[in-house]
Amino acid sequence: MSINKLSSKELIIRGKWILTMSDQGDIKDGAIHILKGKIKNVSSYSDLKQKLPDLEIVGDGTGIVIPGLINAHTHFSEAFIPGMGSEMTLFEWLREIVTPVCNNLNREIAREGTILKLIEMLHSGVTYVNDMFVHSNPNDMASLGVVEGLNHVGIRGCVSYGPEDCPDGVTSMNPLKVDKILDEHKELESIVSENNFIDFRLGIGTLLGQTDKLTKESIKLCKNKGWKIHTHMLEAREEIVHSVLRWGCRPLQHAQNIGLLDLDVIAAHMIWTNESDFTILKKHNVSVVHNPIANMILGSGVCPVQRLRKENINIGIGTDGTASNDSQNMIESLKITPMLQKIHHLDPSVMTAVDALQMATIEGAKALGISDIVGSIEPGKRADIALFSSTVELATINDPYQQLVFGTSPRSVSDVWVEGVRLICCGKTTSVDETEQVLKTKYISHKLVKDSGLIKKGYSRIFI
Repeated sequence: MSINKLSSKELIIRGKWILTMSDQGDIKDGAIHILKGKIKNVSSYSDLKQKLPDLEIVGDGTGIVIPGLINAHTHFSEAFIPGMGSEMTLFEWLREIVTPVCNNLNREIAREGTILKLIEMLHSGVTYVNDMFVHSNPNDMASLGVVEGLNHVGIRGCVSYGPEDCPDGVTSMNPLKVDKILDEHKELESIVSENNFIDFRLGIGTLLGQTDKLTKESIKLCKNKGWKIHTHMLEAREEIVHSVLRWGCRPLQHAQNIGLLDLDVIAAHMIWTNESDFTILKKHNVSVVHNPIANMILGSGVCPVQRLRKENINIGIGTDGTASNDSQNMIESLKITPMLQKIHHLDPSVMTAVDALQMATIEGAKALGISDIVGSIEPGKRADIALFSSTVELATINDPYQQLVFGTSPRSVSDVWVEGVRLICCGKTTSVDETEQVLKTKYISHKLVKDSGLIKKGYSRIFI
């Protein structure tokens, strides 16, 4: 079923706890009035029930209601390659696993992979996703398939295309011509401009993966068009070495030197920072995305989350792609975020469950420049909401934040709304046939992995 066949309806969502993530604070036995896809009112259940006695009520008053989670960084281009390379370093993994697949992606694979992973995200309460589609197929504008997938499912998101034209020995991705890359950026933005649910950013996979010519032309295009940037920065130590050898300075310093940071930039990872990097980030108001699980699997390092927050640098949470995370379960990333900081600092008080949920909602929205419409539950904002029902996991709620962050899983996500449209209803997807999508993508993934040589190399044991 297409999202165009679904519509928003006026209703009341009830919860034992409404965690608004706004100045209004938490509401015990609270309720939300939804009207025409927006939040009309947030109050106690008794108050709204008295004012609106005839409205449908979703929720029995035993669960937790939160703003929809924001997955601030992922790659739908990796939808079909989980479970490989977990013993590799970042650059080994890029060269051996990701690059061969990027050379074989097309628009159909992009669309079907996006739909598959959006289903997984919805089940973990995600209502907005920031994607960078990385491919090197010169014969197909594959990234356009992501827009088709987002439209089909009906979730809100931001799309970008992260190309390479300068492998420089790090990967073996097909180098694409600058004009062809710029054309795909333009075409992707053109399609997105017609859609109220989807935003666009120009993707720069890494500065090292691009020729200086491509980077210069990309910056020029963004300044002329008013476009924003989505990139990776300081994910691995090797990145610093390559940057110093090529440009004579650290990556973030180079980004500042060439004018990239004069634009609105959101950068994933930001692990290997020093004092000068914090100064640059603050000066240019660069936003950051923490991807704890991918960083842990690849042994990349630990993002200085608390220092970034202390410096008032906007920071959200991302799953990163399926190839580096093996999952798109945002609840898992939400849980690991404070746990990683606690063990890294050997301090259980360094980061709270409240901090983590803020990062996954309102702070992620600020990082992406969308906090005026989503990220918190307050009147006037879009009705992007997740309801966690009273399952075994939530049978006892001593503290709603701790129980949600540390003690829940997708099994507790009963309902999810995007702009008031119920995309998860009692644990089931409404805009897409989940069983059909799983069956369809089994054949796509097998062919892609086979064509990419990953079975022959022994990285994949997939079979049908």
